[in-house]
Amino acid sequence: MPRIDRSQLIVYVALALVALALAGRWLASDGGGSGSSSTTSTAPTRTPVSVASPAARETVVHVAGAVRRPGVYRLRRGDRVQDAVRRAGGVTARGDLNAVNLAALAQDGVQIVVPSRVASPAAASVAAAPGAGPATAPPVDLNTATAEQLDTLDGVGPATAAKILEYRRQHGGFRSVDDLGQIAGIGPKKLAALRGKVRA
Repeated sequence: MPRIDRSQLIVYVALALVALALAGRWLASDGGGSGSSSTTSTAPTRTPVSVASPAARETVVHVAGAVRRPGVYRLRRGDRVQDAVRRAGGVTARGDLNAVNLAALAQDGVQIVVPSRVASPAAASVAAAPGAGPATAPPVDLNTATAEQLDTLDGVGPATAAKILEYRRQHGGFRSVDDLGQIAGIGPKKLAALRGKVRA
């Protein structure tokens, strides 16, 4: 048996240590087989949860006509027309709730108009007695009258009738006959002539 001297033994030991180190690194690396890849875990994907903004849960309506506090109100999504009228202080003494569908859903961005009660034809018409003057026509309601009805008033033509309807739309109705004085073309003289022929 050949004799290994001390220098050769040191070289063999060094080579063995290098081989062991390389084998260990190869096993620990990705090239060491499917074992390392099987331990790789994928983080669960989180699905974003959408949270509705407060504005998406609100309904904004304009309540006008024969209510105590006309104006713009914010309601909860799913509220009814009845809730909108209640927020506006309820109807006035002349308000006609039978003309409004209180059970309907309040739609965002719409105007809810509560009209005033119109006198029945029997109550409005006065029978002319012999020798008496002609029957007086009932006053025109500024909050429910159409452009054609306003056009029948003395001194009110199509242009002025259109201004009256525009004022009613912008301000949610007339609170008194004096509001007509704020419309261009209706001065004190014409306003005095219309008193008794219109109502608010």
